[in-house]
Amino acid sequence: MTRPPVSNAPIARSAMAYVLAGGRGSRLFELTDRRAKPAVYFGGKSRIIDFALSNALNSGIRRISVATQYQAHSLIRHMQRGWNFFRPERNESFDVLPASQRVSETMWYLGTADAVYQNLDIIADYGPKYIIILAGDHVYKQDYEVMLQQHVDQGADVTVGCLEVPREEASAFGVMHVDEEDRILSFLEKPKDPPPMPGHPDKALASMGIYVFETSFLMELLKRDAADPTSSHDFGKDIIPYVVKHGSARAHHFSRSCVRSNAEVTPYWRDVGTVDAYWEANVDLTEVVPELDLYDRDWPIWTYGEITPPAKFVHDVDGRRGEANQSLVSGGCIISGSSVRRSLLFTGVRVHSFGSIEGGVILPYARIGRSVRLKNVIIDANVRIPDGLVVGDDPELDAKRFRRTEKGVCLITQPMIDRLEG
Repeated sequence: MTRPPVSNAPIARSAMAYVLAGGRGSRLFELTDRRAKPAVYFGGKSRIIDFALSNALNSGIRRISVATQYQAHSLIRHMQRGWNFFRPERNESFDVLPASQRVSETMWYLGTADAVYQNLDIIADYGPKYIIILAGDHVYKQDYEVMLQQHVDQGADVTVGCLEVPREEASAFGVMHVDEEDRILSFLEKPKDPPPMPGHPDKALASMGIYVFETSFLMELLKRDAADPTSSHDFGKDIIPYVVKHGSARAHHFSRSCVRSNAEVTPYWRDVGTVDAYWEANVDLTEVVPELDLYDRDWPIWTYGEITPPAKFVHDVDGRRGEANQSLVSGGCIISGSSVRRSLLFTGVRVHSFGSIEGGVILPYARIGRSVRLKNVIIDANVRIPDGLVVGDDPELDAKRFRRTEKGVCLITQPMIDRLEG
């Protein structure tokens, strides 16, 4: 018996999300010495990649592939622990696709497009009608079903996710020059004079690195690109400009598909690709009403749910009081006789007595010694801060010992501490 087509099925159920998660994120310096940027911790218990993966899952997509390359171990381990619930018998799949020289013994992934091309046979085995290409290193909430629906309704060859940004900031992005109906007329990589949006002379449309294709069309594009010796095999530099010139390319405004709770006023998207941006995005979560609502149960950010005891605050005498104000404190943390303000403590952090932390982003299982005073810092995972260390009072001394940004944020790793004690 032939089953009739289901006309009202979500497009997401016939789509695959393909997440590009191989980038280092060199502007995060030592934070990415041992992990890829998508594996960097964010928001108290998540990793950056959890946002793209959660968006896909919450949008109804049940086939997900993740291409990894640089320092992939911690990223792969995280996905094995936190994203292993997909079931083949429900037509679900979750594939981790490390660069494995499948096309040639001398070729790793040469670019973002090549990272898809080298796995075309795996994609073909699942037979998704549509494929949405995602970057694995941005923080945002988006319903991809809305973008997929626009792509189908407009009959586009490619639909490009775009942010509305002030024109003076758009030179840092790939910019879409569009007409009144959001047809992409040209794609400009980091232009000095970004073209304005129609009707909004003070704004420009910047690419989010999110692309929707019909799978069969993308396969032909990638095969043509792979055979071109002059190509850099990159979506932004090669694939999208080719479709703009030879096909139908449409822009999709993030504001139309961003997910917002009642507490979120404006569309939220962050590239936490610098130390300052990473610190600011985490500390912003401590605001009374932050721009990003992690407490929205209608659009949860899925992650590896480590089993931990509750956070604990101990000692209650003058000068030795365990307390936290305007802070996020994760499970397994013990704040023992110190003050924590406007800070974010990840899982398992221990803070010993007679100290203070203000503006701290403290990654998992760090240990803060006695009589330590820290201000505007990022402490990497598992770092042991020695008793009596003071950071944030003397900029010149801080810059000699740690990675200090122009805005005064200090990134502290264990090798830096070892040099102090050596």
